[in-house]
Amino acid sequence: MAKKIHVKKDDHVVVISGKDKGKSGKVLMVEPETGRIYVEGVNIIKKHQKARTQTSPSGIIEREGSIDASNVMIVDPKTGEATRTGIKVNEDGSRVRYAKKSGEVLNTVKKAKGE
Repeated sequence: MAKKIHVKKDDHVVVISGKDKGKSGKVLMVEPETGRIYVEGVNIIKKHQKARTQTSPSGIIEREGSIDASNVMIVDPKTGEATRTGIKVNEDGSRVRYAKKSGEVLNTVKKAKGE
């Protein structure tokens, strides 16, 4: 069963716990089944890769590893600090995701029916 994750792809997040605490970056990928996300420049791992074709190189490649979604918080676009998120329903029925600290709208979650 898929877990509900509070971050989405392309969100700007900051790591709040773990070895990369304090680092921030853009969410590259979300895995709702496992509750893990990939953040740009965070949890860099070394992968020993074998050449698959004649043109692809083999060697030790550094790439982002996954971290648990509970270890990150969204960065508030107004203040630049970590914040929680919420969902508001507008008069027309559309839902928007907003930062709880400043009230700034992050993005529209769902358009109103009939539009």
